[in-house]
Amino acid sequence: MEAEIERAALVTGGSRGIGLAIAEVLAADGYAVTLTARRPEPLAETAAAMAERGLVVHHVAGNLAVEEDIRKVVAAHRDRFGRLDVLVNNGGVGVGATADEHETKMIDLQIDVNLRAIVLMYRETLGMLRYAGAEHGCAQVVNVASIAGKQPDAWLSVYSAAKAGVIAYTQAMNRELGEDGIRSVALCPGWVDTHMTDFIKDQVSPVEMIKPADVAAAVRFVLGLSPAAVVPEIVFERPGGSY
Repeated sequence: MEAEIERAALVTGGSRGIGLAIAEVLAADGYAVTLTARRPEPLAETAAAMAERGLVVHHVAGNLAVEEDIRKVVAAHRDRFGRLDVLVNNGGVGVGATADEHETKMIDLQIDVNLRAIVLMYRETLGMLRYAGAEHGCAQVVNVASIAGKQPDAWLSVYSAAKAGVIAYTQAMNRELGEDGIRSVALCPGWVDTHMTDFIKDQVSPVEMIKPADVAAAVRFVLGLSPAAVVPEIVFERPGGSY
């Protein structure tokens, strides 16, 4: 375990995109950060680059669709830092298909990674979150949902349904865990300029997309609130309210 760790965070899907932007903000603000992602090599490269800048970062690869991997990631974080003040459930996957083209394995993958993994992450980290909540009154869980959970997309129907579930679960956790000093926020961005939106960039210019830094700034905002304030949801739209 690292000595003298005052605040620690765990970020899933942290090797690039939104997860990396959030992790960098947290690390810059003094959090010791565990990064996890499915692919070991890019994850290790990202963690090394952050460590070279003097940031306190640990990394452990894991597949969010596998329950044992989730347990492994949480155990590795606990062993390294001993506490958890911020949990960022960012890992996600979207597979487009029409209703008559859905493959069962892709349905299961999207539900497992986008929704089931979040439920399991709460379960496995709850002891550490309760400890932090009792200590300083504002342990924070950040669930990266999507505007698709608010405005479901036909072609991304399973993804939209899973993200709507994330929003609902976030609301339920605020009701269940609020008195323990644990607050949750669902972030619901539209198109964000990451690798996951490469498929649409011939229709929506990256210049017009929300930036990962915008989402990370929202995390910094909620972490700056007093224990008396809870923001359950933040929706990010393009100018004019366009999805």
